[in-house]
Order: sequence, then C-alpha cells, then structure tokens
Amino acid sequence: MKKFVVLYIAPQSAQSLMAESSPEAAQEGMKAWTQWAEKAGDGLVDLGAPLGAGKEVVTAGTSDTATNVSGYSVLQAEDMEGALALLEGHPHLMMPAASIQVYEALDMPGM
Repeated sequence: MKKFVVLYIAPQSAQSLMAESSPEAAQEGMKAWTQWAEKAGDGLVDLGAPLGAGKEVVTAGTSDTATNVSGYSVLQAEDMEGALALLEGHPHLMMPAASIQVYEALDMPGM
C-alpha cells in the first residue's frame, strides 16, 4: 500500500471558520467528517486536523504562507486512483470554493 498526503484548501482559514460556526453547525460538520472517516475505513491512516496560520521558511527569513491550506489527512491505497476514490463525497467539498490536493508520499532511497 502507498501513502497519500491530503491537503484541504479553503478560501477561509480553519480558525475563522470554526470561530464563526454555531455549536450546531460544528456538530453537523463533525458528523459529516465522521461518516466520511467510517466510509474510508482502513484507507484512512490519520484523520489529521485543521491547521492554523502558517509560516514559510526560506534562507532569508520567514513570512506568512500564501497558500490556503486549512487541514490535512493521510490515506493509504494501492495507487492514486484508489486514494481519489476514498475522497469521493468528501465533506470538505461542501464548502464553497474549497478543493483537495492529493500527493503520493514517495519512498526515500536508503531509508
């Protein structure tokens, strides 16, 4: 099985979205995520978590990130098609202008 890193992209930060959500809306959102996790089964290695504000580190220093990564998960599947199948009907896509990026985690030679 291969591992895949899933990045959740959103126009609004996870922090602000959670701050603006009513307890009822938050509960409904978590219910949708729980249902997706159950559906993904053994393909879900790590549900992950929402992410706060990020920093980009370069040799010249640090700056705020320019991407809108709002969370992550880790999946396992035979191939990319299998990983993408696990994301069908994902609740993150209910958010307007949201998207999901999927990357295969490659083996490191000699490790």
